[in-house]
Amino acid sequence: MKRNKSFNNSLPVLYLIATPIGNLGEFSPRALEVVNDCDLVAAEDTRNTLDLLHKFNIKKPCVSLREHNEIEASQKLISEIKNGKKVAYMSDAGYPGISDPGYLLTKLCIENDIAVSVVSGSSAFINALVSSGLDTGHFYFHGFLSAKENEAKQELGSIKNKQETLCFYESPHRIKQTLSLMLEVLGDRKISLQRELTKLNEEKIYGSLSELCEIDEATLKGEMVIIVEGNKNDEPMSDDEVINRVNYFISKGVSKKDAIEIVSELFGVRKNHIKDLIK
Repeated sequence: MKRNKSFNNSLPVLYLIATPIGNLGEFSPRALEVVNDCDLVAAEDTRNTLDLLHKFNIKKPCVSLREHNEIEASQKLISEIKNGKKVAYMSDAGYPGISDPGYLLTKLCIENDIAVSVVSGSSAFINALVSSGLDTGHFYFHGFLSAKENEAKQELGSIKNKQETLCFYESPHRIKQTLSLMLEVLGDRKISLQRELTKLNEEKIYGSLSELCEIDEATLKGEMVIIVEGNKNDEPMSDDEVINRVNYFISKGVSKKDAIEIVSELFGVRKNHIKDLIK
């Protein structure tokens, strides 16, 4: 067990800084203060980060930490922090670690007794969720679905019975395919599709999945958040759905035994019944 006080001067600190998702006014005075005080800024895309800092007249050395170099870059940053450097990490937009790199760096810092402090800011899915008109008491954030149609179907199938409001990210070139898959797998539910959040062309669309599937794709531009109503149907899960969910977890590298236990716990299906189905 570890107990770290973020601002105990005896511990080095990594700052995770949320960046604007559109409107530059979201970059808080606190964020500016921390960045100005840092010796080094790590970023998902150094070009975007340097451009952002330039807008605030901030000049700092900037190094890349992204999905393809996250292990090596994280280890180097930990060495810098242990050598007394003040380091911040910023993703392109929103919070590090939310459908962006940052998880591994945070994990390694904790393992190396480096305190981790978050500088708050805007999050696209939180903005969309609270303005969706759907239940915000309980929600499930999924992020991006797989770009492969069959895998995306499996992912949707594995969360179909969740009663929590479902939150997704999507890009414009895949939005029509994703909406169609959601209608096919989840059924016709209430939905809020929101795009270009906090920007001049911010738009929020409310309706049902079937209605949104009819929208002209050419009018759907920019990064998007999809908020979908949770499952309001109390009917028990069918045997085919049980089998699909077990197979989904197995496809992700989970053992057959563990997959059965996960599905049993998540969906309230007896383990012996699942074993009879999965042979």
